[in-house]
Amino acid sequence: MSDNDIRVSAGYPLGQLGRALTTARTHEDVATRQRAELRVRRWQQVVDGMAEGRLDVGSRTPVVGLPAWVTPEVAHGGFATGEQAAGGPLRQDEIDRAQRLGLPADRGALFWSWLTDTGLAELGELLDSGRYRIEYAEESALPVVAWLLRAGDRDAALGVLEEIAPFADPLRFTPAPSERRAGDPDVVYRQTTGEARRTLEQRPANAQIETMREALTVWNPFADELLSLWCETTGEGRVGAVTPDGWLRRAEQLLARYRQLAAEHNLCTKHRDPKGSIGVLRTALERRVAGAEPTARERGLVQTAVDAMLRKRGIPGSPEHTALREQQAHEAARPRHHQLARLVATRLAGLPQDRGISDVDHVLGPVDADEAHLAGLVAGWPIPHPIARVVTRAAAGTPEQLIDRGVIASAEELARLTPRLAAATAASAYPDSALRILMDATYRAFRNRRSLLLLNLQHQVRLTELPWVKAVASAQIDTGDTRDQARRTLVRLASAAVSGFPATVLPNPLVGELSTLSKQANLDLPWVEELAADIFMGTFSAKFLQAAGLAGRRLTDSLYARYYDIDYPAVAAIDDTDSRPTGRTRKSEAFGQLCRTSADTRGTRSWSGVAANGAIIEQAQILTTHNLATITELGVDLPSADLAQRCMDTVLRFAARIHRSPRPLGAVKNTAYAWRQMLFFLSLSAHDEQTAFPACAEQRLTNQPEHVRARLAPAVAGLAHVIGGGRFTPEGRAGTGRRLLGWTTTGHWMLGAP
Repeated sequence: MSDNDIRVSAGYPLGQLGRALTTARTHEDVATRQRAELRVRRWQQVVDGMAEGRLDVGSRTPVVGLPAWVTPEVAHGGFATGEQAAGGPLRQDEIDRAQRLGLPADRGALFWSWLTDTGLAELGELLDSGRYRIEYAEESALPVVAWLLRAGDRDAALGVLEEIAPFADPLRFTPAPSERRAGDPDVVYRQTTGEARRTLEQRPANAQIETMREALTVWNPFADELLSLWCETTGEGRVGAVTPDGWLRRAEQLLARYRQLAAEHNLCTKHRDPKGSIGVLRTALERRVAGAEPTARERGLVQTAVDAMLRKRGIPGSPEHTALREQQAHEAARPRHHQLARLVATRLAGLPQDRGISDVDHVLGPVDADEAHLAGLVAGWPIPHPIARVVTRAAAGTPEQLIDRGVIASAEELARLTPRLAAATAASAYPDSALRILMDATYRAFRNRRSLLLLNLQHQVRLTELPWVKAVASAQIDTGDTRDQARRTLVRLASAAVSGFPATVLPNPLVGELSTLSKQANLDLPWVEELAADIFMGTFSAKFLQAAGLAGRRLTDSLYARYYDIDYPAVAAIDDTDSRPTGRTRKSEAFGQLCRTSADTRGTRSWSGVAANGAIIEQAQILTTHNLATITELGVDLPSADLAQRCMDTVLRFAARIHRSPRPLGAVKNTAYAWRQMLFFLSLSAHDEQTAFPACAEQRLTNQPEHVRARLAPAVAGLAHVIGGGRFTPEGRAGTGRRLLGWTTTGHWMLGAP
């Protein structure tokens, strides 16, 4: 059985199911167990579906009987569960409509109700208002039908209905109503205000802080009263020598109050310790109230406890004792995080809940006088960082603003937010405003569709394959303005990704957005995805060769080409991509062979397993620069020397993670990938910036821990050797220097460092 067979067999889902079951049964956190239970359900569906033949893993149509355009529910790793994402129980608006029309609570009945004259009129009003929300692309199908009928294209409308009607029972084909129209497409956000508010409302009190506060406000004052009561019995320096008038009655009252306090306040348990000061004095007091004479040992214990308490804090009421208790009372009166979280949640409740927060700084202002009075807090108290972090995650702004603010902290997060901008650009080709708004929402919903595990160079389902999107394709008007807008958005997103995260390869969802924008801008650019080593089939599509050729036009004889020993003119001479049958993905066998040969000469001798696949894929990434050269083709202005230095920061951070890691190979791979990005930017820098770089890198290494210096010193030495005009041996050596790659099947030299 090959590695690809293993990946698409039941072994992987069974392993995931086992891990989810373990978490669901053993994890101490309730919310984590609940999330694990959801994963258990999904992975059980995957396993059952594969066993029963209902799932075809690795196919574009993984659920038998469902067309490619149906959005499947997808578990981790690209495995379809067999469920339809746009199915499930009726939404509340569907239930309300069924009740209003006297229909059964059945999605099929609702489907046909929309196709009556009244239903189509309602859809038309919904289209014109723009007040709806589309979660899955299927939910725009019936509004498209209504638009087509209104535009007089009855045949296209009937064509859409013919395709979707067989699935009217399980799937939703209408959107949910919304109180607001879509906002500014230039503004994005990671979370909505409502999501941030719910997180804050659910923030629990800190048990340790609440225990400490109980000790300060309840048990310390009780201990002072207990101590004062025993001090009244002191005679000739000995505690318990005298019994003042009314002392026993006051002692009985104090003990009764203790029992009440103990019943009401159960966080702090120190007062229950029979060997502690409170425990000794309270137990002795109970015996005195009961009329029992204390033994000599008990008198000694009481004397010792009183003396220790007086030495530690002074006599209750004395200046030093009063100052201490006032300080502790001040500490106890400080607002706790859960109180401030609920205060901020109250502020958020007055904002629109279905979008981001436009003015985060205002929401995070200090507690004002009115709030302090109502919530029992301290006026002027600042909002602590943990609460501010929750609110900031919901900040709304342009991608560039959110990157600068640290809200978007990774290229993956940027990729998740960019469909909003790309959607507006794609929809701009529709002159009709109602259709433009609908296609904008459809695009964004479609981009939330999770990728499937695919084999044999199959591509993910494309938006244009949806029957209702295909039906309105003729309504688009491609103009110079729409192409220019697409190009501007393309340059903007590419620039934001590289400038914000220079050491990170472009995530596949972002690559998909850039590819779509390139087509709309009428630019023939090769955008290549990151391939998964565990399902790699050993071949590359023609666009990888095209991307390598584009890289060669910029990097021939560059530092990058010399470092990786790339003969870009030889790459440019490859021409074997025109012989594929029509309708199938074109491949380049010669490019694949070049990647295999390059990996072999760099020490990867075994050609089986994930590591061997990873080494071949890495050579493809090196040859193509994994989209960096494509981005420079757009004319993006890159501060290359600065980006190279920032990549070096990431290299140091990743290299530090190797030390004592139980799975260090991932950190090695990420270190090598960041190093490759650094080399690309350094190759675009001026010659004097290149020659100065190794000395700067060596200087930075001196400030690193020994294990980081030991692992990176050979890489820095190898870079200096190449910058100085040298070359690596075929094995990637240059004296004490080494070429840094991420994948190997023979053991990585970085892991041999101390």
